[in-house]
Amino acid sequence: MAMVVLLLVLKSVLVVFLSLLARVVYNTVCCYWLTPRRIKKIMDRQGVRGPKPRLLVGNILDMAALVEKSTSHDMNSITHDVVSRLLPHYVVWSKQYGKRFIYWNGIEPRMCLTETELIKELLSKYSNISGKSWQQQQGSKHFIGRGLLMANGQDWYHQRHIVAPAFMGDRLKSYAGYMVGCTKKMLQSLQNEVELGRTEFEIGEYMTRLTADIISRTEFDSSYEKGKQIFHLLTVLQHLCAQASRRNCVPGSRFLPSKYNREIKSLKSEVERLLMEIIQSRKDCVEIGRSSSYGNDLLGMLLNEMQKQKRGNIGFSLNLQLIMDECKTFFFAGHETTALLLTWTVMLLASNPMWQERIRSEVKRVCKGEAPSVDHLPKLTLLNMVINESLRLYPPASVLPRMAFEDIKLGDLHIPKGLSIWIPVLAIHHSEELWGKDANEFNPERFASKSFIPGRFIPFAAGPRNCVGQAFAMMEAKTILAMLISRFSFTISENYRHAPVIVLTIKPKYGVQVCLKPIED
Repeated sequence: MAMVVLLLVLKSVLVVFLSLLARVVYNTVCCYWLTPRRIKKIMDRQGVRGPKPRLLVGNILDMAALVEKSTSHDMNSITHDVVSRLLPHYVVWSKQYGKRFIYWNGIEPRMCLTETELIKELLSKYSNISGKSWQQQQGSKHFIGRGLLMANGQDWYHQRHIVAPAFMGDRLKSYAGYMVGCTKKMLQSLQNEVELGRTEFEIGEYMTRLTADIISRTEFDSSYEKGKQIFHLLTVLQHLCAQASRRNCVPGSRFLPSKYNREIKSLKSEVERLLMEIIQSRKDCVEIGRSSSYGNDLLGMLLNEMQKQKRGNIGFSLNLQLIMDECKTFFFAGHETTALLLTWTVMLLASNPMWQERIRSEVKRVCKGEAPSVDHLPKLTLLNMVINESLRLYPPASVLPRMAFEDIKLGDLHIPKGLSIWIPVLAIHHSEELWGKDANEFNPERFASKSFIPGRFIPFAAGPRNCVGQAFAMMEAKTILAMLISRFSFTISENYRHAPVIVLTIKPKYGVQVCLKPIED
């Protein structure tokens, strides 16, 4: 009898195992073969074609070879004609296949889209049924996890609803004091070094520390000193995750105990350990009665929301892992993108002394020697034009990805479910067709008029899924630049080597070296 029972149990286990194995095989075949081929046929019928993909890796190796060749040398001078350097595959394939073409990132088919009307329609009309692909989520899961940047559907809606108030209205205005205070501290540090005889500075390092300090204080109620270990680890993780598409194209490779996988998981664990220390200290303060809430900053809002959910079922689960993912997302997005915007803008102003003088005069006229306030910032129109031109020439993100989760109609195109649409922001921002013959030149006057073609200027994306921290970033950039330009004049150093590269974001390979000279009162 016992033997019969054992055989029945083994049979049941075997049936379950075989059914699971069949499901895995079926899903793998669909994911790696059937679905991509179906999408290819649909796009072929519409005349949208591209380079021939290789098995499993698609066009990854072709792209990597083109980028390696284009970035293997520095540029001879400061020129902003950087599309062929940073997106060489786009330049080659758009010439060969036209404005619309398909290329393959491993097994994921991606359609390149540069038509502004279709971009506007995609970002505004289909935000609820498009988002980040599984491949993108896998590539960044150890970096920023399933935070707002990588969320889709209802999860994205609920997360956006929770974090958006941290970047709006009176709460946004309340950050002005932190921004001014942190900037004063940085400027004094620069002044002290100048008085000791130093004249050349790698301004990117200072901007990175400054924006990290500001996001730490405004969103996490801590200083850069407390968060710098997290920032360092996230930077290392960023570089590793930028290699994910090349390393994880073989099915199941992300589960292998390779050196790359071990390193990336170890870094993730250390980041989350440090974040848990910050979170636990907040929880301890509430539990022992030292505080009645978790705080009014972003972290406090997330913890308060989690506590509220425990008292009622709202159909969305905000747990500690998701809170840590949001923290990582805003630690990264809240300081690096703004730091890069500031670094590139300083480089442009250091190379264009006439515009530097014009902005200095505007700041003097508007602020009258005071630190810039929230009332001053809207009046700094020339500074706003320069920042926009910097975002046009060097947008922090070179591409904007969206995957269709349902079949959609986009202009004259039928977009099948599962097709990723990649918008080459950098190429659009440098298009002579959209911006004129001087598209690769620094000319802030082009932003003197607020009326221009929708979809051609998208540094913060557009539509419902635009950057939630856009107003925060612009307020921060204007405050810092207004204060810097009032205190120092700066010229580009002879040691500066112009070599933009992409590591998820567009960065200066060797930093930006400028010579600072204090301005006498």
